[in-house]
Amino acid sequence: MTEAERFDLVLKSRRVVLPDGVREAAIAIRGEKIAAVLDPAKVPAGATVVDVGDAVIMPGVVDTHAHINEPGRTEWEGFETATRACAAGGITTVVDMPLNSIPVTTTRDALLEKLRAAQGRTFVDHGFWGGVVPGNERELEPLVSAGALGFKAFLVHSGIDDFPMATEADLHRAMPILAELDVPLLVHAELEGPAPAADAGDPRRYATYLASRPPVWEIDAVRRMVGLCRQYGGPVHVVHLSAAGALGEALGARAEGLPFSIETCPHYLLLAAEEVPDGRTEFKCAPPIRENENRERLWEALKGGAIDLVVSDHSPCTPALKLPAEGDFARAWGGIASLQLGLSLIWTEASKRGIGLPDLARWMCEAPARLAGIGHRKGRIAPGLDADLVVWDPGSSFLVEPARLHHRHPVTPYLGRTLRGEVKATYLRGQKIYDAGAFCGDPAGQPLLGRAPRG
Repeated sequence: MTEAERFDLVLKSRRVVLPDGVREAAIAIRGEKIAAVLDPAKVPAGATVVDVGDAVIMPGVVDTHAHINEPGRTEWEGFETATRACAAGGITTVVDMPLNSIPVTTTRDALLEKLRAAQGRTFVDHGFWGGVVPGNERELEPLVSAGALGFKAFLVHSGIDDFPMATEADLHRAMPILAELDVPLLVHAELEGPAPAADAGDPRRYATYLASRPPVWEIDAVRRMVGLCRQYGGPVHVVHLSAAGALGEALGARAEGLPFSIETCPHYLLLAAEEVPDGRTEFKCAPPIRENENRERLWEALKGGAIDLVVSDHSPCTPALKLPAEGDFARAWGGIASLQLGLSLIWTEASKRGIGLPDLARWMCEAPARLAGIGHRKGRIAPGLDADLVVWDPGSSFLVEPARLHHRHPVTPYLGRTLRGEVKATYLRGQKIYDAGAFCGDPAGQPLLGRAPRG
């Protein structure tokens, strides 16, 4: 074998985001893996080289918070449409939440049914979270054996009756099992307390909805989870943190050395309550989008390391469920669709704040892969890892239009916005799956079943 024949493909750029910084480099791929990261001057003569010039090559984005909703609610989304959106947005790995599919992923049989539904229909690699609900503690170990990467629980009503909230008693039963299995518990951290009802005022006013889910709900919930994390020792992860006031509790847990982590989402980092028009229910989510001052505190926490990662919380539905004609925030489905746009959304705002590419890769690639227990394969550009790569132009802008979006329904609060950072190409395990607006080949995504053992 000649030196050139050692590699199937070499991708070269003047801006490659590596674990130790951004520099000119050549990524040599053999089979599905990164074989080497080379000085461009040392690429073997005769190798197949793709030179992307000044475009950035970054690890494929890992989104560990998406509601794909198949089987059972495929009219809301589905594996094919969701993973097309992933590929177009530079996401090479997505982890599906245990709701709002039918059945919800709270038993081993439900996970196997979901695996069958995904087979042959996914454009990117994908994993699955299981669910903790009242009475399913005997299913937790079988779910892990079947490949669940961890578990999600709600401390308030989830929005659907077939995924009931976990009480403190339920968590006391589940958390020692999860600690023994060494898998994380992901928590929707709101504890319902005194607040005006969502329809107590004018339900078309966003301020009415915002008042119905005050920050203290999140603060109290995070405090409870810190205590339970301290008691049982297993990893706890707070999903989609909205209230910056809860960060003090989390930082206290970190200071104790507890395995406690936090994510936030693009909508909390880009949008502000003062800017949400009344009646525009595409902005409704839970926890809610809060005020501009809160948004700035989230950015400071993200930059300072108090928040670990940024993921989409893609939570779509059929357009009718958003009640666009009524504009009723009390009754409309809560959830924001943004799966394809995450990289561009965060870069648009981060670049204004002087934040660089390494931070972006850490928040959106490396840290989510570590949360899901797949950091041995995903999230970094390094020899031996999967050749999952996104090529994108940080200086290129585009308008968010319905025709551009690949998730099932083009309903999103970002329509009409101009974003910076355009994905040019996406590679999954060494194969190009997206190229300048076109998809390449048949769906080639594979399930990621089980976490890498720690140690």
